[in-house]
Parts: sequence; C-alpha cells; structure tokens
Amino acid sequence: MFLDREIRNQLLKAADQFPVVVLTGARQAGKTTILQNLFPHYRYVSLDLPSLAEQAERDPETFLSANPPPLIVDEVQYAPGLFRHIKADVDRNRHSNGQYILTGSQHFIIMKNISDSLAGRAAVFELENLSLMELDKAGIFSTKGKSLYRLLCRGEFPELWRNQTMDSNTFYTSYLVTYLERDVRQILQVTSLRDFERFIRLLAARSGSILNKTDLAKDVGVSSKAINDWISVLQASGQIILLEPWFANFGKRLVRSPKIYFRDCGLLSFLLGIDETILDQSPFKGAIWETFLFAELRKTDTYREGQGRIWYYRDQNAREVDFILEYKGTLSFAEAKWTEHPEEGDAKIMNSVH
Repeated sequence: MFLDREIRNQLLKAADQFPVVVLTGARQAGKTTILQNLFPHYRYVSLDLPSLAEQAERDPETFLSANPPPLIVDEVQYAPGLFRHIKADVDRNRHSNGQYILTGSQHFIIMKNISDSLAGRAAVFELENLSLMELDKAGIFSTKGKSLYRLLCRGEFPELWRNQTMDSNTFYTSYLVTYLERDVRQILQVTSLRDFERFIRLLAARSGSILNKTDLAKDVGVSSKAINDWISVLQASGQIILLEPWFANFGKRLVRSPKIYFRDCGLLSFLLGIDETILDQSPFKGAIWETFLFAELRKTDTYREGQGRIWYYRDQNAREVDFILEYKGTLSFAEAKWTEHPEEGDAKIMNSVH
C-alpha cells in the first residue's frame, strides 16, 4: 500500500524548475518510496550499498557515466565527492531541469555539500514522518476510542502504518540498532555505543524540556564536549529537533537554551518503555503529547514551506508558553495540555504574556 504524501506537489514542481532536487529526512521517513512513485522513469541507485558508495566517491566520473540522468541517488551523503561532479554535469546542461534527485538521512553533511557545490542549482526539502492529515486521508486512522493512544505510542513512521500487523517494538529495536551501527559510526567515532544508547534514553526523558547539557553529561558520565557532539549527531540524522526561545530582541534569542524534542512520538515512547496500555498512567504522557503536537505543527503547509516559524516562550519568572507561532509578523500562542476538557485557567500564562 502506497501512502500519499502532502509534499508530492512541491517535489513535482521543483523537478520542473531546478536541475537538482534534494530530499532529506530521517531513515524510514519514506523518501525512497515517494520518489520512486513520483518519478518512475528515473534510474535509481542507492549508496547504502558500500560497493556503489565507494565507486561514486572514488571514481565519480565512471559512476555518473554508468548512471546518466534522470537519476535518483539515495543516501548520497556516503559519497560527498560526487557533488562536485554532479555540479559539472548540471552546468553542461544548465537549462535542463530535473536531472538529479538526491536523498539523504544526514542533513548537515548534505547541506554543506550543497552549499559548496550546488548553490542555486538545487531545491531542498525535508520529509518528516507521516502527519495526522496524511493518515486520515489514507483512511487508516480514526480518532475514536483509544486510537489516539495507539498513534502516540506507535508513532508515524510510514512502514508501521503500511503494515499495521508489524510489531512496533520490533521495528524500533531494529531501527535503533541500525541507526547506532550505521549512522552514528558514519558521522562520529563514538568510543562506546553503550554510552551513546544510554544518552539517547536519558535524552528521551527530557523531550519537551529545556536542554541542559551539563546535567546530561553528569548523568551519562561523559564530557560536555561529547554531549555537544552527540546532540549534533541526533540533529544531523533527523532524530531530534531543537526549539529556540522567542525574544523581542533577536540577538538574545541566539544565546538562550533551546528545548529538546524527539521528532517522532513513537520512537520517544519506545525509548521510554511506554505502550498504549500504560500511557495514561505514565508521568511522561504530557511530554509525549507535546512532542506529537510539535511534530504536527511542523508538518502543516505554512511551516513546511518556510512561511512561518515556531518558538517557545519562557521569561525570568519561569512563565512559559509551549509554542509561539509566527506567520507574516503575527504571533499566535499554543499550549499542549493532556486533558479532554481544557479550562480557562490553562491559558492564564498565554493571556499574561505580551
């Protein structure tokens, strides 16, 4: 079963307007599936295969000669040397659009190479996991009964909804092992994967909280530098996102601590050892709900297309607003509350912030 994605029209339009289209996103977000569905006449090569990645990196001319455009190159971050040769090939046919579609699960590495080699030639998009709207359109999710509990604990990775008989614990166990063994070792030489996995689980208990790297370093038993590096790894591979605070003075915004969120509530629930049968009794239910709502906000057209921005607010008196939505100079406030019947008092801080 193919699950259609809201980003499809943007990708098709970009392929008509740019020589190169780049789609980033975490592993298993559905990048390959949507591209092969939208561009069935393109050749497809995955650099997840070490032999192909080595050829693309060491002999990019031969690689591109054997795989002429239109071409989809999956996990292109494994051959950073390929970008320069794609640029040269694109420049020989500068007005031919949709020549290359590149995907990758390591955002920072890809963006650096695009900035160095493909600036002005590439349209860049990020694919997150399924949204509630996409699940609803596919007719495979209902808000009735305990379905919301299942969604919060199962998460929104496409494969878990394409194959609803799949055990989510098995999926996330395999996902975590694959992620640790492949992406972490690729981006950063972590001396102890056991320490790194413990770090991820401790970080999960802080989703929706202000990031305190000193406390994390103390709890994991590693240096603050290691925590900085590991946070960067999780960001680069699309596992977490940092939400910056809002201040009227833009300069101040850059020097205050961000809040940390996992990108998918299902992975978060798995790391916390929570399933739908115990969610209501868990002290983490509010954080899981807030993590889910933040993800849904990011997946709306306004924010996915870069027309709006999202912040959080916290002042010196510890008054906090979960989300400030900025769109065309107008600010809107939003609070995440795990309650079926919100009360006026739940919005008192929003009403007091000017």
